[in-house]
Amino acid sequence: MTALTTKRRKALPKAEFALPGKRAYPVDTKARAANAKARATQMLSKGKLSTSQKAQIDKKANKVLGKNKKK
Repeated sequence: MTALTTKRRKALPKAEFALPGKRAYPVDTKARAANAKARATQMLSKGKLSTSQKAQIDKKANKVLGKNKKK
């Protein structure tokens, strides 16, 4: 995974974040999407993230990872 510099992160559009209002959990690549899911799970267990926020992150990350395709 390429390093996400401050300059590059600021250049990302809101749509590239799983929580666009907070510009948190970038999901612009598959690696970052997988990482966002892992970090969201950690933050949920610590009580720093609500279940609805985690669901939103998982949904956006799964879209990038190609896991939302209907069978």
